Amino acid sequence: MYYPQPLKPGSRIAICAFSSSVPSVCFARLDKAIELLHGYGFEVVEGDTVRNSAQIDLHTRADELTQFLLDEQISAVVPPWGGELAMTILPLLDWQALENASPKWVFGFSDVSTIMTALTTRLGWATLHGSNLMQLSALQTDSLTRNTLDIMSLQQGDEITQHPSTFFEKTNSQSISDPTMIFNLTEPTKWRLLAESETKLVTPVIFSGRLLGGCLDTHQHLMQTAFAQLDTFVCSHENDALILYFENAQLNDNAYIRALLGLKFRGVFERASGILIGRNSVNDGPNSTHKAVLERALGELNIPIVFDVDISHQPPNMPLINGAHTEVKLLAKRVSVTQHLI
Repeated sequence: MYYPQPLKPGSRIAICAFSSSVPSVCFARLDKAIELLHGYGFEVVEGDTVRNSAQIDLHTRADELTQFLLDEQISAVVPPWGGELAMTILPLLDWQALENASPKWVFGFSDVSTIMTALTTRLGWATLHGSNLMQLSALQTDSLTRNTLDIMSLQQGDEITQHPSTFFEKTNSQSISDPTMIFNLTEPTKWRLLAESETKLVTPVIFSGRLLGGCLDTHQHLMQTAFAQLDTFVCSHENDALILYFENAQLNDNAYIRALLGLKFRGVFERASGILIGRNSVNDGPNSTHKAVLERALGELNIPIVFDVDISHQPPNMPLINGAHTEVKLLAKRVSVTQHLI
């Protein structure tokens, strides 16, 4: 793995809307997020794609992202948030030039995780799956969200251990356009093991491997393509196992099951030591349960499957470093995720 240089005061961060731009109604919120970056001592550069309500050509988005990723004066390239079709720029990036560039931190979740997985698997760059820039502000109080920027101050050889949140957000009456929006953390968090009872963890579960994953809505189409060849990625790391993680943004139950089955049929889980599944953002009716969906799709896999994890469109999101060697422990009284930057 190639880990970007740690972020520190004076580091230059470029904001690039390689998936979706920010409309004027959300400019005040974006300014609050930039204010937070300045508070860390970072220099901020905004791309032309960020505050542009006009239809932007795909080549323009791809060229701006490539330019920032190649710029040796820039330490991180940050999208403001997710979107819909980041996948469309993948063939337009200058992959040959990027192979000779220094790695940059890229972070976020949802649609932009598509680009991060490609950077990690094709170039070996560590990327960070976590809160989007537009969700960050000094007002957010939960530790996972507040860790987002701090984790990018780590350097190769470091490690970090995190634990599940205490509460998560199911609904929020505040709009993302509100510059004072904070998460409405009202629901108790409980990471669950698919094979165990609902009430008690009978046997400690420990598994390890290289982290990789993102939004299932897009990754169902990405995995085992030229932009996410898992066998090549695994072989480049001395045949380490994988810890795969996914979160469902918009798929109803049947589409959710089909997406996971498609990954299974393509052999995506053959190298996995375990799977982390984020909270399900779609409630497909009164008789729908997340566990039932996962059992139908993945119940026959003989590896640990942990679900309702802090990876979701229902925040907070645990910052996860794609490519980092990671150990997940589920003990009777404690759950932990330890990431090693090796």
